[in-house]
Amino acid sequence: MAKTPSSMLPLGTQAPQFSLFDPVNNKTVNFNEHHDNTATVIMFICNHCPYVKHVNHELTRIAKDYMKKDVLFLAINSNDINHYPDDSPENMKKTAQLMGYPFPYLLDETQEVARAYQAACTPDFFVFNKNNQLVYRGQLDDSRPGNNIDVNGNSVREALDCILSNQAVPQNQKPSLGCNIKWKE
Repeated sequence: MAKTPSSMLPLGTQAPQFSLFDPVNNKTVNFNEHHDNTATVIMFICNHCPYVKHVNHELTRIAKDYMKKDVLFLAINSNDINHYPDDSPENMKKTAQLMGYPFPYLLDETQEVARAYQAACTPDFFVFNKNNQLVYRGQLDDSRPGNNIDVNGNSVREALDCILSNQAVPQNQKPSLGCNIKWKE
């Protein structure tokens, strides 16, 4: 496990579009410019990472709080499942059911989506406005395993609250920190 920070994709970047398989519901989910949500949160996560395990309950909580406010949440697992079988589609389904994920948990088997988003670690968060422009990227909050700071999602919540109240999202944003994405060789 290499402790890796977010790459911090430039603000204003247009959301890369994708079509990925959801092993939980056994269907394909398309994310494209034609959705009409007020905001979209793209999360790169996986099953085995201790940093993701540390925030898992908040991922469910924050999604439930904001989905009813017209925010779309999509989680993506881009790890090499051949070398990291804990992140297999079967285990993705188990994790999603155990955690009660209210959002699709998608498999990026080719890793093309992670590359398009310049995702570097798990967890890594990207928030887009209704025009699919990146307004936030980085950490969920200041909590990390072992630092005794409560997991509360404040960084992502602040960005979403700004979008929902038509205010500018603060541009002083901290990178996430987690396990590196397990790239294929």
